[in-house]
Amino acid sequence: MNITINASFLPHTDPEAALAFYRDILGFEVRLDVGHGGMRWLTVGPAGQPDTSIVLTPPAVDPGITADERATIAEMMAKGTYAGILLATPELDKTFDRIQAAGVEVVQEPTEQPYGLRDCAVRDPSGNLIRIQELR
Repeated sequence: MNITINASFLPHTDPEAALAFYRDILGFEVRLDVGHGGMRWLTVGPAGQPDTSIVLTPPAVDPGITADERATIAEMMAKGTYAGILLATPELDKTFDRIQAAGVEVVQEPTEQPYGLRDCAVRDPSGNLIRIQELR
């Protein structure tokens, strides 16, 4: 069996801020930009890796979600506890310096973790936790 990860989903609260972060700061390609009824879905991914994407979605648009659930999701997003993703780079310090220089909220500077990885953590404009580990 050959299964790969094609796309992961993260919510966004502001499509322009999400584009500025993922495209302009992280250097991802914009693969799709789809609007519908005042909402916008953005598909981005690392340059040169067309089979791996992140779909940035309006939060809580599923019609089966209740008003209370929508409120909980909005609260969790504001605290940065709703969603996140793990990225990797061979140049952690250079990547972190670029992100920090752009004024992105830093959660953790590059750190050697006790479990053997070196990583950092930031939040995207919607509050999603983005951990970036160093490839060795």
